[in-house]
Amino acid sequence: MNLYNIKHPEEQVNFAQAVRQGLGKDQGLFFPQIIPQLSNIDELLALPLVERSQQILTALIGEELEQSKLNQLVKNAFTFPAPIVKVEDNIYALELFHGPTLAFKDFGGRFMAQTLAAVRDNNKITILTATSGDTGAAVAHAFYGLENINVVILYPKGKISPLQEKLFCTLGCNIRTVAINADFDACQSLVKKAFDDAELRQTIGLNSANSINISRLLAQVCYYFEAIAQLLVEKRREVVVSVPSGNFGNLTAGLIAKSLGLPIKRFIASTNSNDTVPRYLATGNWLPNATVSTLSNAMDVSRPNNWPRVEELFKRNGWPLSDLHSSAVSDAQTELTLNEMNTKGYLCEPHGAIAYRTLTQDLQLGETGIFLCTAHPAKFKESVERILNIELALPTALDKHNRLPLLSDEMDNDFTKLREYLMNK
Repeated sequence: MNLYNIKHPEEQVNFAQAVRQGLGKDQGLFFPQIIPQLSNIDELLALPLVERSQQILTALIGEELEQSKLNQLVKNAFTFPAPIVKVEDNIYALELFHGPTLAFKDFGGRFMAQTLAAVRDNNKITILTATSGDTGAAVAHAFYGLENINVVILYPKGKISPLQEKLFCTLGCNIRTVAINADFDACQSLVKKAFDDAELRQTIGLNSANSINISRLLAQVCYYFEAIAQLLVEKRREVVVSVPSGNFGNLTAGLIAKSLGLPIKRFIASTNSNDTVPRYLATGNWLPNATVSTLSNAMDVSRPNNWPRVEELFKRNGWPLSDLHSSAVSDAQTELTLNEMNTKGYLCEPHGAIAYRTLTQDLQLGETGIFLCTAHPAKFKESVERILNIELALPTALDKHNRLPLLSDEMDNDFTKLREYLMNK
């Protein structure tokens, strides 16, 4: 698999290099030179999740990883289901929260950990990543205990749910967490500055587990196939998928699935009040505002890292960007939608509710809608209980970590301090 740096196409790497390196020159994102068109889509959709995913990832990665090794990586990573659940006529929830940290990022995080362990050299590796909520837990649990791989996770202090924080800030061992006194975009900026520091990068073997790492994106492609596979055959040709979008990695993965030939008619990029992309698609002007805190905190991103990949896919496929529908949903609308969904018998959380709301507003006659549920409602226990006036039991995975003390360090938004922290740990 050959990839190029979107900012500097002359920089080209293979899959292993892209996984180890994370980012290219000038913080450029790596992207596959070729995304093959699969001719056996119907045959793939008839297979179980793991077997199908092995074939999809083989088609994307090529012969760079030995077949038996790649098959084992997928088998080790995808140990939980991704069911679709009917919410109303022609509308289904794709539940991506059945993994160990109860969020969609378990798919990408676990596959990346397995892959990095397989392609690593003997040098020191430090995973540095920023999280607005769920990435931290998925990455922490995926890499926990792996030999000679250290993990440092930055997150905005006070801007993620207490249960999200407990899930990844209580592990210790090779997992270190730092609460930054700023918003997520600032955390993401600190990570980018670290990757721009050649001495730091080389000394500690920097890598990133955000959705900027190509291995995470490729893993996420697989659950779009799983969603379509669960639909009746007659419902597969007019499918619209609504994706709750923050850093836009999830949407990028869906667009790669469509590029491979998966029959998805169109996508909806659903955002909260951090609405840079909906405004851009409406006006043509890229004007990020300051990030605001919302109920759907994992989407509190005003400068989405993966947007260049989205535009690259549209350009390469000759798709008009107007085919991508996008809409922003306020907190008040989110609360209203959660209540409406609960009345219909489906318990959801803010991110999934946003995707559902935009889908119901956009879906046309004859279309089948799928919205992504990216986290278990209990991860947002306080807000869901308040909005719905119910009491949620904690799943075992959350209850266990909720009883443990936080192990995080705290730091101001200061790259010099972060650099010193990384060099001395």
